[in-house]
Amino acid sequence: MKDKKKDPWEKENEIPGESVMTVLDIEDDDKPEQYIPGKKKIIGPEEVREAEAIRKKYKQGKANLDRRVIENEQWWKMRHWDYIRDPKSKTDKDGNYIREEEPTSAWLFNSIANKHADAMDNYPEPNVLPRAKDDEEVAGQLSTILPTLLEYNGYSEVYSDTWWYKLKQGTGIKGVFWNPKKNNGLGDVEIRMCDILNLFWEPGIKDIQDSMNLFSVMMEDTEKLKSSYPGKIIGESTVPESEEYIYDDQIDKDKKSVVVDWYYKKTLESGKTVVHYVKYVNETVLYASENDEDYSEEGFYAHGMYPFVFDKLFPIEGSPCGFGYIDVMRDTQKYIDILNQMILKNAAFAAKKRYFATPGAGVNFDDFKNPEKDIVEVQSVRDDVLREITIDPLPASYMNILQAKIEELKETSGNRDFSQGSTSSGVTAASAIAALIEAGSKLSRDMIGRSYEAFSKECYLIIELMRQFYDLPRYFRITGKDQQSEYVMFDNSKMGSIDQGMAFGEEMGDRQPVFDITVSASKKSTYSRMSQNELALQLFGLGIFNPEMTDQALMLLEIMDFEGKDKIIEMIKQNGTMADKIQQMSAQMLQMGQIIDQMSAQMGQPTGVAEQVAAELSGGMAAGAPMPSASAAADIDLDNGAGKPGVAVNATQVR
Repeated sequence: MKDKKKDPWEKENEIPGESVMTVLDIEDDDKPEQYIPGKKKIIGPEEVREAEAIRKKYKQGKANLDRRVIENEQWWKMRHWDYIRDPKSKTDKDGNYIREEEPTSAWLFNSIANKHADAMDNYPEPNVLPRAKDDEEVAGQLSTILPTLLEYNGYSEVYSDTWWYKLKQGTGIKGVFWNPKKNNGLGDVEIRMCDILNLFWEPGIKDIQDSMNLFSVMMEDTEKLKSSYPGKIIGESTVPESEEYIYDDQIDKDKKSVVVDWYYKKTLESGKTVVHYVKYVNETVLYASENDEDYSEEGFYAHGMYPFVFDKLFPIEGSPCGFGYIDVMRDTQKYIDILNQMILKNAAFAAKKRYFATPGAGVNFDDFKNPEKDIVEVQSVRDDVLREITIDPLPASYMNILQAKIEELKETSGNRDFSQGSTSSGVTAASAIAALIEAGSKLSRDMIGRSYEAFSKECYLIIELMRQFYDLPRYFRITGKDQQSEYVMFDNSKMGSIDQGMAFGEEMGDRQPVFDITVSASKKSTYSRMSQNELALQLFGLGIFNPEMTDQALMLLEIMDFEGKDKIIEMIKQNGTMADKIQQMSAQMLQMGQIIDQMSAQMGQPTGVAEQVAAELSGGMAAGAPMPSASAAADIDLDNGAGKPGVAVNATQVR
């Protein structure tokens, strides 16, 4: 077993003649160059300056994307009137904005909420399959351990948050990291949702793994950093290094520092690609894997992939990100709100009575405007001096336009009424409503299927991290086949290189176990469960589970397609095999009874054993009673029916 790798973020104590420089201690350019024993230090302030210049170019390349993400978040919070109103045409003489009623309807919000509910109904569950027979044991262990590991990382919340982000912004990003500080320094896998605004990659690429570098930026408390990295010169960063959302709270950044995680790929002499990792603040290197003797050769991530998985909703060319439902629906939502504003304005004007009055009309207007006054004093009442202003209601065509826009938004988002359980007149049967709901969810099924592909990539990254870092055994609580908790120990001893031995006189070399990931929904919608149960009842009514109809059942199931079909086929084959064995046993028992009758006749004893066995067999089959066991068939006690002792004959005596 390999020795446990030390924490790469832990600073070692220097002992003269024995210390190992695994973390940079150079903070000033005037200090002499320091060395790792046998290897020159690679990453220093100069390399960080070069990386920072690259990161700023990457930031400029995604400026439009950042702007769109920030704007979409405002639409999600229903603060989109900042982008709808025209401030120039609605200001007073001093240039101040004249506030008007700005209604915000939640049609866009409702569509996204329904899509998120569909995603949560199909929460993924991994199943690990081996590609070689020798790896079946490890694959079975991983199938039970992966769900537990996801649960330890609070994956349900990460999955939910990422789906909200994906629906809003078009791309959900999860990071699958190795955190050496978890489990009291033992280290373990960590899964987090990541924000597009905090990531920077090479412009123009479509796959994030093709980027030459990848940067992740976050703000951290300066004092906390100093305590985590003692001796490091950590200066506060006053300029934000990534775009920011429009927050409701006032965020104090005076005591914050910008921490950058820099990932880059490196190809080894063997041709293998690995990922190295640098953490820095300003020009101070907090950690660099190339400076660490434990990771300088094999990389911080030996699997050679950036620890980020991009899950796109609607893909676009030339970018690893896509666009989301807000980008599709916000134009329609804008005109819905503008029409609502106009209709409400008209209703407000029409509901409030106003009058034309000529100067010197002889009316006490204070009394006239006071509804508490029973008597209003006037000199004379004439229509030509005081007349009510009448406002014509808006034509019905405007209401039709508004309704058409609402229908357009529903159609565009695929969020029709029956997707939410509502239907138009004429559809009343529960089965018909359920069928419409299922048919209307094909868009959701499509985007969930692509999300499962991203989930498979996450599982691959988790498995590779376990292969690299699980040198010491870990214990997991899993749920066994009988739904009881079991405790298993797991390490990477069976996941490393395996010697394949000799074949045809040639050395086959080493191989690593390779696995396939299949994803299914651990939670099913009500309709899916109902249809599955209905199908099972229909199959039962057709006699599919009758052992005598095994051949017909297998032919029927062969042309059907539904979830769990393979398991049902296996069970039917087992029942058919059992029925064949029972028939063979019955024939043997009848034959034994006939032989016993012959022997009894020769010995002058009563006969009729064969008839008794046949009657019991036919009665048991008719009543569905269990067949006699093999031991009972092997030893039959005879009774002459008059209470006299019969003859006990063992099957071995009559062969």
